[in-house]
Amino acid sequence: MQKLTRSLLPPVHHVTNGSISSLSRQTPPQFPPRSSLKSLCLDGQLNKALLEMALLGTEVTFHDYDSLITECVTRRALREGQRVHGHMIKTQYLPPVYLATRILIMYVKCDVLEDARRVLEGMPERSIVSWTAMISGYSQKGCCNEALELFVWMLGTGLLPNEFTFATILTSCAGARGIDHGRQVHSLAIKTNFESHIFVGSSLLDMYAKANNIHEARKVFDMLPERDVVSCTAIISGYAQLGLDEEALELFRKLYKEGMQCNYVTFTSLLTALSGLAALDYGKQVHGLIFRHQLPFYVVLQNSLIDMYCKCGSLTYSRRIFDKMPARSVISWNAMIVGYGKHGLGNEVVRLFKSMCDEVKPDGVTFMAVLSGCSHGGLVDEGLDIFDHMVQEQGVKPEIGHYGCVVDLLGRAGRIEKALDFIKSMPSEPTAAMWGSLLGACRVHVNVPVGEFVAQKLLSVEPENAGNYVILSNIYAAAGRWKDVVSVRKLMMDKIVMKEPGRSCINLDKVIHTFHSGERFHPQKEEINANIKELYVKIKEAGYVPDLSCVLHDVDDEQKERTLLEHSEKLAITFGLMGTPKGATIRITKNLRICVDCHNFAKFVSKVYGREISLRDSNRFHLFVAGACSCQDYW
Repeated sequence: MQKLTRSLLPPVHHVTNGSISSLSRQTPPQFPPRSSLKSLCLDGQLNKALLEMALLGTEVTFHDYDSLITECVTRRALREGQRVHGHMIKTQYLPPVYLATRILIMYVKCDVLEDARRVLEGMPERSIVSWTAMISGYSQKGCCNEALELFVWMLGTGLLPNEFTFATILTSCAGARGIDHGRQVHSLAIKTNFESHIFVGSSLLDMYAKANNIHEARKVFDMLPERDVVSCTAIISGYAQLGLDEEALELFRKLYKEGMQCNYVTFTSLLTALSGLAALDYGKQVHGLIFRHQLPFYVVLQNSLIDMYCKCGSLTYSRRIFDKMPARSVISWNAMIVGYGKHGLGNEVVRLFKSMCDEVKPDGVTFMAVLSGCSHGGLVDEGLDIFDHMVQEQGVKPEIGHYGCVVDLLGRAGRIEKALDFIKSMPSEPTAAMWGSLLGACRVHVNVPVGEFVAQKLLSVEPENAGNYVILSNIYAAAGRWKDVVSVRKLMMDKIVMKEPGRSCINLDKVIHTFHSGERFHPQKEEINANIKELYVKIKEAGYVPDLSCVLHDVDDEQKERTLLEHSEKLAITFGLMGTPKGATIRITKNLRICVDCHNFAKFVSKVYGREISLRDSNRFHLFVAGACSCQDYW
């Protein structure tokens, strides 16, 4: 035992002849080598790396800090990043521009812009990456003014922006004065030869498109020496968002033939345009393209498909996509509910809403869609109950749109006075759209006193809106008050108010044909006129009686009948009968609300010719089958 113990003790050496003994020359004890901070970070052991950093103190190197900050940026780990930053301060380590910028980026990624700004302001020198990172942080958070101020400050230091700085600052050129700032940035991009850079060009055309200046956006797009999926998608989206659906479709077809690459955002933008055109055939082709491109079916893309099929009158396809979705967002439910509502299927709206409440929490848009669906479906009591449920049980504060839906709900049902009382009891001022909804109800139910009262309100609020004058004229015409009709028309002329011309569109053989009232320019107009006269005789024999009250002129009945035959939807229906095979559905879109006479006309055509007619007007869908309409004459 004694021998063993002695063997564990270090040997004793002595100093002889003034020389240093072997004790002082002995190799110090060897500890295990410290783990590399970079390897720890790569292994995902951030906490262990931070502990190692604390033990090392001032021995932490540039590369160690770089690895730690990079891992914090990747994880968006704010507290850990603050520990690294704090360690630099405690050890009086002065980070070079690169590391200071990485710290700034870490704070931006973690949405702590105040600390990021302090880092920027404390840097003795800054790179273009530093400025761009901070500007990007402000832009992403919607702090446009701060981003622009910082951009001006950067220019004042004499540092010129690069392509990333330009692309970033252009996203902040929004709002009332955004286009002015954007043009100034555009000028600077031209001076510094960055205008044609793909990043800058895409941001420029996106900025102009969002400012409703699609012509400037197209100029930028056409000048780009090369185009990627972002720039192509941005210009297509710009057209679609402005309602220039035909232009969006034509541009897509042109670019696709030229080999444009598409992603899910491209198809989402295109589907928006096809929804506006109600181009079902094109929509089906795009759906097939998505399959062929093997794109992942993101929720936003599936929602766009649901919306497109609903607006093209094909609820079957919409519901099929909806039912097969592995995960549905609130927007998915809302799109399907809106689709049913536009088709007048109020009971389906209510059923789907109840199912939705079991899966996700409805939002304000949901309740607006449900109330609108009840309005179009004639479910007055159900709609009022849902409004009460929204306020009292769901705790959703009604917005002006919800109040407007209730007014529309009551007005369509003929409860004009109750709708007027509801408006007067509202906590906020009624909008022009709300008064317009009530005025439309007065026209349908020929309520002249309330109609006159509402019209006076509207004419004082928006005297330039021709629709209000037309509806008031309709009310007077239905009551036989022709002198008042003339007075209203004279008032329109005095105020130089022009009524939007009615137009109806039909897609045949991938060509969109547009008809205006009294069409004179269609290449087949003579043939159409001959066919519509023959059709007119047949449906009159079946019991069709023209509703002459839809003509706002005090002329003889024969002239009124001729005027009614020139309505755009009648011309489109006749052309559809001429150009589609027997038994095919005729699909038409109209920019205005369908008139009573055209509604009756379509019902009799569907009965006499045995054809289904799908007509989407500005308010809803009408599906005419065997002499009846899906709206049940309630619209």
